[in-house]
Amino acid sequence: MRILAVDDDKTALGKIKDILKKTVPDATCYYFDSSLSALAKAREEEIDVAFLDVKMPELNGIDLGRYLTELNPYINLIYISEHTDYAYEAMRIHASGYIKKPGTGTEVQSELKSLRFPELRKKYKRVFIQTFGNFEIFVDKEPVEFKYKRTKEVVAILVNNRGAQTTNGEIVASLWEDDGDPEKKNSYLYNLRQDLQNTFSKLKLEGIILKQHGSMAIAKEKVDCDLFDWLENKASSKYAYTGDYMNQYSWAEDFHAELDEIAYGTDN
Repeated sequence: MRILAVDDDKTALGKIKDILKKTVPDATCYYFDSSLSALAKAREEEIDVAFLDVKMPELNGIDLGRYLTELNPYINLIYISEHTDYAYEAMRIHASGYIKKPGTGTEVQSELKSLRFPELRKKYKRVFIQTFGNFEIFVDKEPVEFKYKRTKEVVAILVNNRGAQTTNGEIVASLWEDDGDPEKKNSYLYNLRQDLQNTFSKLKLEGIILKQHGSMAIAKEKVDCDLFDWLENKASSKYAYTGDYMNQYSWAEDFHAELDEIAYGTDN
């Protein structure tokens, strides 16, 4: 379980930290006194439960909860506040619980036992990525349509790199090899990145693509992918590799050969 706790009052934040250490010692917890820093972390990691103060500078707890829900529709929001005035607002965004400060271990434990979205929901992921055969991306079982055809190919490159950060230069080299004006290719890549961001934002898929300066990666833990599952589980995987991989992309041939070696051995 990944837990996020956010409170600009460092004393109160320390209190919830002590409670969580005793209540859920095996959980991975992140503590922030800045709501914007907490939101940035949630774009990198899938958060299961968020303990949020209501009144905070930069971004109040209710608005932060809305953003967190956009990143993960199955997050459990638990508010901790000195007042109950915001309980209605919390209810409107379907919070899992509401605790009056300072809160106790018993109250926290009770909320964690009755989460709105139990951990079982992790079995369901909105995004399915197909790599065996032709490459395709499905969200809620529907294929994703981008403005530009090559935007989908950018995602395919990130999936082929299996979670590793991929630089703009590496993406350009795969898309166009040595063909064309480098400045025009970089300009077109910028349009593809914007198309990717706009499309995924519209589908409320923030956090699927992890961005750094000049590079991108796919967040493996946030998608269901036949390749990832097969590489991890081999014979027990629910997906079968039958010799076809991203058939429409020539740059995928190198890793295609590696998959054949894994599946059939070096003699074939």
